[in-house]
Amino acid sequence: MDQSNRYADLSLKEEDLIKGGNHILVAYTMEPAAGVGYLEAAAHIAAESSTGTNVEVSTTDEFTKGVDALVYFIDEAKGIMKVAYPNDLFDRNVTDGRVMIVSFLTLCIGNNQGMGDIANLQMQDFYVPPRMLQLFDGPAKDISDLWRILGRPVKDGGYISGTIIKPKLGLRPEPFAKAAYQFWLGGDFIKNDEPQGNQVFCPIKKVLPLVYDSLKRAQDETGQAKLFSMNITADDHYEMCARADFALETFGPDADKVAFLVDGFVGGPGMVTTARRQYPSQYLHYHRAGHGMVTSPSSKRGYTAFVLAKMSRLQGASGIHVGTMGYGKMEGGKDDRIIAYMIERDSCTGPFYHQEWYGMKPTTPIISGGMNALRLPGFFENLGHGNVINTAGGGSYGHIDSPAAGAVSLRQAYECWKAGADPIEWAKEHKEFARAFESFPKDADKLFPGWREKLGVHK
Repeated sequence: MDQSNRYADLSLKEEDLIKGGNHILVAYTMEPAAGVGYLEAAAHIAAESSTGTNVEVSTTDEFTKGVDALVYFIDEAKGIMKVAYPNDLFDRNVTDGRVMIVSFLTLCIGNNQGMGDIANLQMQDFYVPPRMLQLFDGPAKDISDLWRILGRPVKDGGYISGTIIKPKLGLRPEPFAKAAYQFWLGGDFIKNDEPQGNQVFCPIKKVLPLVYDSLKRAQDETGQAKLFSMNITADDHYEMCARADFALETFGPDADKVAFLVDGFVGGPGMVTTARRQYPSQYLHYHRAGHGMVTSPSSKRGYTAFVLAKMSRLQGASGIHVGTMGYGKMEGGKDDRIIAYMIERDSCTGPFYHQEWYGMKPTTPIISGGMNALRLPGFFENLGHGNVINTAGGGSYGHIDSPAAGAVSLRQAYECWKAGADPIEWAKEHKEFARAFESFPKDADKLFPGWREKLGVHK
């Protein structure tokens, strides 16, 4: 059934829709199934995403038609379509009248993914008007809160050197806590790897007090504050809160140095929002494990990594992993910096829409996945700043001298970039950074040909 007469109005102007502030706008790439017209397919998406059905029904009235989603732009040659969703379509909380990402996803990325007349459909960008923006939680804490704990300026406080406890599974409590201590002697921030939780060989109630003891000893020895991001991911929100509560009790006077990590993609928006609302005093660390099944550049369905990150800011994530922009081991490229810019800035233009955030706290880009000190200068040059958290697992524990030396090498790499120095010359004056060349020789050969002769390494 062609529903384009009702669910499409190509006379609508995007600037008028934005000025009116009454719609969330969504841009998709779309390919209809063979034999289906582009506008017809687009209109079916808008219908299925709002008030439509596959047949005319007797319960439709004029008010219902007033909340139709409308296709307002198509470019068949480029496979682009845009839909305006009235604000009133989206579900509101009974408790406080606020809006939810679950409803946004249900409407805008719901049944339209499985319709027979659509070959491919992927959300590329979306625009949230000021009134709807006010109704999302947004972050309670941001990177400035971590800078304050670390004794740094709360504006441009710079790079936070972090790691992930390696191996990601298999350590008993004592070796786990020892690994944390070894890194904290040189670095700032440790996160649980996403599978680490409450395994029978490493139960939370035994390992966490040992980790806290490691944190205190490292703080005493270095005179510097340390940060720990604990994985509280669980199917059940009560279980998640039980883990969080135990962490706060264990860390006691240092509870502000605990972040809570949630696997927000596999766990879903409910997990993120529960953590955001139940623990607004903690930094909320959004880990996106599993997202590649939807957001991979090879995918033609679902939504992109950019969309995932933008949604995380609305939900209230203090920080989210954004990949390594082609400098690490995961998929991605240099242009992925737009993901970081959208979540950290108050005003940013995305692939299709300009978004004003009107003072909503930023979400920190968290850089993880195959990074080490040698890869960081190029990464910072591409991004244009170093106000990120970097969790380098192998880049720390794979350093030839020690995890602490690995942590120091990461900070020295940031300082090298910030000084505009040549990395080879910098290495001659900074031992830990120099030893990173020997620790990661394949990267060194690729990034800095001839480094052995220049640094006097003869093996």
